[in-house]
Amino acid sequence: MNKKLLALALVLVLASGAAACAGGKAQPKEAVKIGIPDDATNGGRAIKLLESAGLIEVNPEAGWVPELKDVTKYIYNIEIVPTTANTLPSTLDDYGAATINGTYATAAGFVPSKDGLLIESQAEATAKEGGENPFVNIIVARSAEKDNETYKKIVEAFQTDLVGQYIIAKYKEAYVPAFDYQPASGTNEEVLALVDGYQSDKEGKTVVRVGVCGSSNDQWIACQKVLDDQGANIYLEMVEFDAYNLPNEALNSGDIDLNSFQHKAYLASEIKSQGYEIEAIGDTLMAPLTLYSSKYDSVDALKEAAGKKN
Repeated sequence: MNKKLLALALVLVLASGAAACAGGKAQPKEAVKIGIPDDATNGGRAIKLLESAGLIEVNPEAGWVPELKDVTKYIYNIEIVPTTANTLPSTLDDYGAATINGTYATAAGFVPSKDGLLIESQAEATAKEGGENPFVNIIVARSAEKDNETYKKIVEAFQTDLVGQYIIAKYKEAYVPAFDYQPASGTNEEVLALVDGYQSDKEGKTVVRVGVCGSSNDQWIACQKVLDDQGANIYLEMVEFDAYNLPNEALNSGDIDLNSFQHKAYLASEIKSQGYEIEAIGDTLMAPLTLYSSKYDSVDALKEAAGKKN
């Protein structure tokens, strides 16, 4: 190559470098996309989870369910993408990471404690709110009957070791107990064998009608077994509803005695909008969100890939 061509090549290389680093700054990385559920409640929980991971900062005045507009700072170069919740497991490869509800995650074969990068800390959330984690599921009664002795016995029976052990064994971390319990000394299979298929007789017992929604209600079989073992003479009759707006209406009107299908935040919104005279009388279980990724094996690896924002 002659001297003129060599000089021209050098000029082109220098010009290219100058363009790539205009103003002395390197071109920014492409943002790592993080999928979150697009409904208000779980989307807000997901934003809080990303905040706990140290990826963003959120306006504290937004409370438990912030929106994207409440993100005050992106610490790392990420893009939060609201997405239909039940599609997140099948589209996980499209994102750097995604926050997935336990119900959808376990159905897709994910185990939060094994596959998750970060699990929503229910204990931490509860402590911050002075014991009032709004995403704890609950047993609800009419306010006038909140001190009913039969209902108290049901709450006490639910919050026992057997029910806690059964929740863990049955739902494989999609749900976790919202009360203290002793883990099973045997295997999950032994716990399931003790409860699944158990049948009780309502003859001579006080019948309590409990409104539920969805398919994940077998923990009430364990609660019935505890009541029978205690000789409580209480029979739990499950009343299944096919829409979430119905059990609170039925309870308020006296068509059922208790219900158990919702978390505290939903109950509060129902009371506010409908004027129901009902309230929580005991905690049951929780369904924590988990951050998953098919590309990164830790939050630190995700942060390294995203890079800090300037």
